[in-house]
Amino acid sequence: MATLAGHMPSSSFFSASAVFQMVITFCRKLQIEIRKNARLCPPSPPCSTTAGRVSVEDSWSNHRRKRPQASSPNEQKIKLETGRWQSKLNLSFLKNGCGASVAAATTVLQKSSRLTAAVVNSAVEVLLHLFSRQFDSDKCPLFFSEGILLLGSLSFQTSASEKSKKVCLELLSRLLEEECRSIFLSDELTSSVLAGTGYALSSSVTVYFEKIIDILFGIWGKDDGPSGSLSHGLMILHLFDWVLSNFFNLQSLEQIDLVRGILDNVKPTHVSFAVVMAAGGVLRALNGSGSSGFMKLRNSAEKRIEIVGRDLVSKTKCFDYSGNEPRNSLLLQSIALALARSGSISHHTSLLECLASALLIEIFPLHRIYNKVLKLLQGSWQGYEIDEVKAHLNSVIFKEAGAIAGVFCNQYTSANEDSQTTVENLVWHFCQDVYSWHRQVAYLLQGTEDELVREIEKIAESAFLMVVVFALAVTKCRLDSRTNQETKLQISVRILVSFSCMEYFRRMRLPEYMDTIRAVVVSVQENESACVSFVESIPSYDDLTNKHGWFNLPKVAYLWSTDEVQTARILFYMRVIPTCVEQLPAYVFRKMVAPTMFLYMGHSNGKVARYSHSMFVAFMSSGKDTNQDERAQLKEQLVFYYIQRSLEGYPGITPFEGMTSGVAALVRHLPAGSLSIFYCIHCLAEKANSLCSVVSTCETDLWKNWEGELEPAKKVLDLLLRLLSLVDIQVLPSLMKLLAQEIVKLPVEGQNTILNQLYQHVAESDDVTRKPTFVSWLQSLSYLCAQGTRKTSSTFGGEALSRL
Repeated sequence: MATLAGHMPSSSFFSASAVFQMVITFCRKLQIEIRKNARLCPPSPPCSTTAGRVSVEDSWSNHRRKRPQASSPNEQKIKLETGRWQSKLNLSFLKNGCGASVAAATTVLQKSSRLTAAVVNSAVEVLLHLFSRQFDSDKCPLFFSEGILLLGSLSFQTSASEKSKKVCLELLSRLLEEECRSIFLSDELTSSVLAGTGYALSSSVTVYFEKIIDILFGIWGKDDGPSGSLSHGLMILHLFDWVLSNFFNLQSLEQIDLVRGILDNVKPTHVSFAVVMAAGGVLRALNGSGSSGFMKLRNSAEKRIEIVGRDLVSKTKCFDYSGNEPRNSLLLQSIALALARSGSISHHTSLLECLASALLIEIFPLHRIYNKVLKLLQGSWQGYEIDEVKAHLNSVIFKEAGAIAGVFCNQYTSANEDSQTTVENLVWHFCQDVYSWHRQVAYLLQGTEDELVREIEKIAESAFLMVVVFALAVTKCRLDSRTNQETKLQISVRILVSFSCMEYFRRMRLPEYMDTIRAVVVSVQENESACVSFVESIPSYDDLTNKHGWFNLPKVAYLWSTDEVQTARILFYMRVIPTCVEQLPAYVFRKMVAPTMFLYMGHSNGKVARYSHSMFVAFMSSGKDTNQDERAQLKEQLVFYYIQRSLEGYPGITPFEGMTSGVAALVRHLPAGSLSIFYCIHCLAEKANSLCSVVSTCETDLWKNWEGELEPAKKVLDLLLRLLSLVDIQVLPSLMKLLAQEIVKLPVEGQNTILNQLYQHVAESDDVTRKPTFVSWLQSLSYLCAQGTRKTSSTFGGEALSRL
């Protein structure tokens, strides 16, 4: 059979476009035959620029369920497989001007039931001719990238002769080396180039194996080479995953040894991020094979990543939130992503530090964003490029946050105590910094740049999830019998403080969050020093009501109640402190808790105010202080301000249910006959009187139903009625006197309603001690109301008390 090269027309016969269309169509036809006849149909790991493009929630959910992430549809788009071609042009033969040679080539391909060696050899000759023309003319990146893919595929075919394979591999190597700048211009071109390279590396001819990898690893380090990117790195990772999977399946020991040798002897010209990703692909293939063999290869791949990580740590020296030099930033992200994609890996201190830096600086670059926003606010604010934040949210590295956090926790668990303490401190400080930064940015931009704040908070929410899973790993690893008590308490307190700082970003109820809280609270609530340490971390009253430590920004009025980030943190303390208030000395409660508690009783958010009242109830109910006199004295003192603070905000701000629980607690837990209780019931009676006095006595319907304007007054009177069964016997006479004074002042309709309620209360009472007194008092009160008389309070009080 005559070769197709022999039928190639002269250069004047074809236009450049006709030649290009012919080779593309030739590739498509040849692919059909390759797919039908290839003996090896390799697995299809992706070589994708968008690998890992799943939602943040899915990424974290996959990590939490401890199962591998499913490939997304986009991951499957570009594959290293023989079943699909990368060409997107879909061109057909030109009907005019193609000549007899094109028709002959088409006939040969269409009628071939098998892709014979002759056909492959002819195809190689055609490609050589076409490439020789292209080298001498205007270079087309798409032509070269698709050509590399075809050359690699041909070198992979078992029917091709060794000579043809060598020709393909030699030409492919030349294209990689000489055209690297143009063929890596886009991810689409890069995917075709690396797919062809994968086929070439899988060829049975190994003479060019090391040369091709040497060229590949050096491409991004050349002066005229492409810029490195994480998408390129991911393609490299999946390229080596696919190639090594082939080698394992075929037991290609020679190629496996070559890979190990290359990883053991990396050249100075090799670019680190490409080497790391290749090593990650090797580990991914090893973990995916299920084989326990090839330990030397595994050790080489792990050692190579560890060496790169160690060099990076020593080069950067210190942890810097401001960010890394671009090359180091790419390398840090590559290490993190390679470890996340490769599966299990042995512990190395340098890798733990790299993962910590990647998470806190690269994956959650909050410091850089906040710093940029605050600097813009210092000048003339012209807006922030929100697209920059959105781009990060859509980046591969951010979408892999859950998987990277999982690897980070695994490395932490295997680390020594010093390394664990180091990364713990990094994470805890990160939480405190995020609180400080976001508090400023959210407050200063509220109402003007709400969309920007929402986008930033999406990053912070993911950071919160990382903190939660890390804290859970810390509790499991460090809060056990191997750790001394002092260290356990210190860790527990720092976890609680860190959670308080990140509380604003908690958007869901996580089992890991609750498990961690339970584990650390148990330690804290049983130890006074730990409890004191946690409580003393509350921002001071001065810090809560002023913007101390903020950037030198234009004067902005600060109102503490509108600071949502700070409010969320205080709410966390309000929920936790009641669990350990028994261990909290009175002087600490007076200094650190009481001012904050009373401040937030006046918060406009009912939920926040209710938690403040709950804090008061918890303290009034406590009593196991070593200095009981001091605690009892403080309780008495707090009641006076508590009643003032509660009633001045009622109705409106003070939640009645919260105030009711607080009053009931102080009545139950203060000593009998306490002056504070007398003060409390007098204040309630005065409040009821003032609320009733603003409603006209002519509004008979209102007084009958106690609705509308009278509802707040009715609630206070109901509270006083409930106290009849709660106050001690020393206070009861005073309470009955005050109630009677208020009732006789009411219009007839209002009196009847209250008296009916009292009758029911007395009838249902099973207090045999108080019931006779109530009956006598109620009869006297009913008589006075029925007479319609209005006696002075002193006269009535004397009569009422004389009948008890």
